[in-house]
Amino acid sequence: MIEYFNEDCMVGMARYPDKYFDLAIVDPPYGIGIDGQKESISTNRFRHDFKGWDTAIPDKEYFIELFRVSENQIIWGGNYMVEKLKNSRCWLIWDKIQEFSGADFEMAWTSFNKSAKAFRMSRVEAYTNQDKIHPTQKPVALYKWLLKNYAKQGDLILDTHVGSASSLIACHDMGFDAVGFELDPDYYKASKQRLERHMAQIQITDLAPVIKPEQIAFTEVYDK
Repeated sequence: MIEYFNEDCMVGMARYPDKYFDLAIVDPPYGIGIDGQKESISTNRFRHDFKGWDTAIPDKEYFIELFRVSENQIIWGGNYMVEKLKNSRCWLIWDKIQEFSGADFEMAWTSFNKSAKAFRMSRVEAYTNQDKIHPTQKPVALYKWLLKNYAKQGDLILDTHVGSASSLIACHDMGFDAVGFELDPDYYKASKQRLERHMAQIQITDLAPVIKPEQIAFTEVYDK
């Protein structure tokens, strides 16, 4: 079952007991202005859509709560947050292969005691035939690679910053139950629609069992 909430993740995580989730795969703000306030690193599509969510990394309370509710963690942008994290030998990268003006790869900190690994997929391949609805959107294939290598069947997955819903799509396709949070109502609406379209398409093409209504739940909680 996929549960997806339009809610502050701090409010949401407070509902769950210690170590409730087996694995948290999260992509929190890096604090580098990718949401529109820094034109030098913002894509044209999102440059004038400043929302203010990428002005800083999450505070220490976020990391305390994340580590409380999850057994293991994969944190994208961990290289911007090293002072909040413990030493790790298992750093992961998404190698975007071709060189361009932005970063050639993105880094993720993990809690695993394993060797560092790389996922290689060009930006062109990552976004071909995909609607890009979020400035930090990552490919579904990347999340499937993470689940294949760092999750066990039966694990419950947490995503505190869903964004484009790539993580939830990957969980659905690979049979993982997941809980996700997205605070921004516009991103929530767009990603919810993306997830629903994907699930409907999978059903139509008969690539997965028929989707039952109880397999997904959406909750809209708008903070005023």
